[in-house]
Amino acid sequence: MTRDRSGDVIVVGSGVIGLTTAVVLAESGRRVRVWTREPAEGTTSAVAGALWWPYSVEPLELARAWALESLSVYEELAARPDETGVRMVEGVMGESRLDEQGPWAAARLPGLRASTPEEYAGTGLWARLPLIDMPVQLRWLRERFLRAGGTVSVRAVTDLAEAEAEAPVVVNCTGLGARELVADPAVRPVRGQLVIVENPGVRNWLVSTDAVAGTTTYLFPQPDRLVLGGTTDVDEWSLTPDPAVAARIVERCARFRPAVAGARVLGHRVGLRPSRPVVRLEREVRGGGGVLVHNYGHGGAGVTVAWGCARVAAGLAFG
Repeated sequence: MTRDRSGDVIVVGSGVIGLTTAVVLAESGRRVRVWTREPAEGTTSAVAGALWWPYSVEPLELARAWALESLSVYEELAARPDETGVRMVEGVMGESRLDEQGPWAAARLPGLRASTPEEYAGTGLWARLPLIDMPVQLRWLRERFLRAGGTVSVRAVTDLAEAEAEAPVVVNCTGLGARELVADPAVRPVRGQLVIVENPGVRNWLVSTDAVAGTTTYLFPQPDRLVLGGTTDVDEWSLTPDPAVAARIVERCARFRPAVAGARVLGHRVGLRPSRPVVRLEREVRGGGGVLVHNYGHGGAGVTVAWGCARVAAGLAFG
């Protein structure tokens, strides 16, 4: 007897986009396998600073809708922070004004207001947003996926035809890997370097952008560490931390929180954000009737839009 394969899906990639998409598909009753070149903890997502905010992602109106869907999920997950890695934390988004954000922000983010001079020396917004501990979140996503009946295989995919030969629906969540896998030169790396230090007492997150210097400085307090950043180096592929860059990151962060200057360094991290002029979220019908769905190119906003994009991708897969 031939097994009905019509509900079979292979999701290629296990970053936050791939795992979230796999969870949505598996919980809808599909038989889902994740194929991934490296385990989730080895992906770019594991390095992400992971503050929820629609950051540098297009198309903007769709991205805001995806982000708001994701926000609803993260607010629920924040009730179990030790399990999910999601906490609601207050902080300042520098160089932002309420009137620039539009009505979506004020309507959806209670307590959003202009920051005071004591909170931030420049113009900024005080907000309470999801801040996500990505190693914990990725582990939780994988466990939720496995509980839903999914499987994860560590295997490199050099041609999507390999997956298409085994499942009628394939979802491409390969991030930067899509540049080679589907010959998409619009996907480009944006290198981000972080410094991990012992937290000297910083409780609120902070993001500050210096348009003149072209730098974005941020401090993200996690339960067992403080994440300092960062860099946005377009078309830089190196995964090796640069000591000089690390020193400048600490120096910039210490201008806002002087205690950071003496904090013990715990480690250095580098990730390559999969940037694209617009997110590629679309369906292809392949030869033989197979379906290929693309869900990649989220840049530094993958965590922010993950659940919204996953639901759209699942709809495209079986719409």
